[in-house]
Amino acid sequence: QVQLVESGGGLVQAGGSLRLSCAASGRPFGSSAMAWFRQAPGKEREFVAAIKWSGYYADSVKGRFTISRDNAKNTVYLQMNSLKPEDTAVYYCAATTWSGAIPTIPDRYDSWGQGTQVTVSS
Repeated sequence: QVQLVESGGGLVQAGGSLRLSCAASGRPFGSSAMAWFRQAPGKEREFVAAIKWSGYYADSVKGRFTISRDNAKNTVYLQMNSLKPEDTAVYYCAATTWSGAIPTIPDRYDSWGQGTQVTVSS
């Protein structure tokens, strides 16, 4: 497993931007596909974006969010622009060594951060 620590959440008005960071330690960072999930109150955890060599996005965030990674810093980022109230959730960073196509379901990820709250006001 890898240890993950998220940061960068907060309160922002609709239309605003936030950048989340996830610092990793443990197994070699470059061997992991990294993802962001989110979970709103009363809802299931849902896929947001993932990256191994390139980014892959949920339809709901495509064109607004950008995932990137800096392997030298063992960090993955989620730049969130044009935020909407429906983006409000706890955002979780996750890692997997899954060797196939980048998974979009939580069960395929073996390491999780503690989560960071993102609140978008209307």
